[in-house]
Amino acid sequence: MILKKISLINFRNLKKQTINLDKKTNIFIGDNAQGKTNILESIYFLALTKSYRTNDSNLINKEEDFTKVKGEIKDISIFKNLSVELVNDQKKVKINNNEINKIADYITNLNVVLVSPEDINILQGTPAERRNFLNIELSQLSKNYIKKYNEFNKILKIRNNYLKMLYNSSNPDKRYLDSLTENLIDREIDIYQERKRFIDLINNNVSKIYEDIIGIKGFYITYETNIEFDNFETNYLKEKLIKKYNDSLKKEIENGMTLYGPHRDDLKFLINNDDIKIFGSQGQQKVGIIALKLSEIPIFQEFTNSYPIILLDDVFSELDIKTRNKLINYIPDNIQVIITSNDTKGINKKFLENAKIFKVVKGKIIEKVGDNNGK
Repeated sequence: MILKKISLINFRNLKKQTINLDKKTNIFIGDNAQGKTNILESIYFLALTKSYRTNDSNLINKEEDFTKVKGEIKDISIFKNLSVELVNDQKKVKINNNEINKIADYITNLNVVLVSPEDINILQGTPAERRNFLNIELSQLSKNYIKKYNEFNKILKIRNNYLKMLYNSSNPDKRYLDSLTENLIDREIDIYQERKRFIDLINNNVSKIYEDIIGIKGFYITYETNIEFDNFETNYLKEKLIKKYNDSLKKEIENGMTLYGPHRDDLKFLINNDDIKIFGSQGQQKVGIIALKLSEIPIFQEFTNSYPIILLDDVFSELDIKTRNKLINYIPDNIQVIITSNDTKGINKKFLENAKIFKVVKGKIIEKVGDNNGK
């Protein structure tokens, strides 16, 4: 998958820009607060219709009332034109100039794997941030996942409201609750199975990548559900969930909410069974996140028959030269990479030889023709 060109209107400080990208390596250099990270954010926005840094309203240039991002995509032999337009809080997405009514039908057309300083929150932050990571990555990989997850959230909201109603009712009718629970379980099974499969696939790669980069063995990730499962086979999950909700009925009514399910999932990052969040150094944690993201590359290739676009947002400034080069070695030669950095110093010269380099100054993007030495 290749992003051939991206056009921006009123996206943060990028008032009007069209950028023709190289099919392999693109590096945007510039001082802080010039707009280079906004470029990566716009690509992420084109792919997922949202930012990885802020809420939608902050994406629109302060002097304007809308923003629009357009991109030309080549996926194997298929060409697509994508666009996302944001006017106040209204979002409009198009594929080949045809408006798409549901965001879920738009996502998966442009797949990206982002590595950014904010990613440390996946490890250090709340369970909600780790679930958000799972939802974003799986939404790119599986139309079924995003469909089931959206349906699950709608049913969950209705079920929670009905549990509150039952608590205040003198003569509660549980038949409607049983119907809601049955529909909830049907969606939960898919969510559990897809999350478990994704983490298993991550673990096929992540330990070796982590060891290669930092020299420490035994790094892996566990999928933590708040219901104890022996396996993730469909019939077993269904029976287990039915029993759990039946046994917990009184407790859920008293609390007025659904206490068990994938909305309470979490991930743990471990080195030889020790939680890296508690026992790991800052460097070990950063490399853990990088290894996690690099582990996704073959998964995207397997699921979609195409490599994702790799977005590296100011990653090199936080890593020593040895770690930077080991990271680069895990990126396949035939994959498109888009990088932001203060400069090109310390980046492997071989990696720079065929890179297309851009200078970003106060929201203006200038292609640096014939200058790949970082000066």
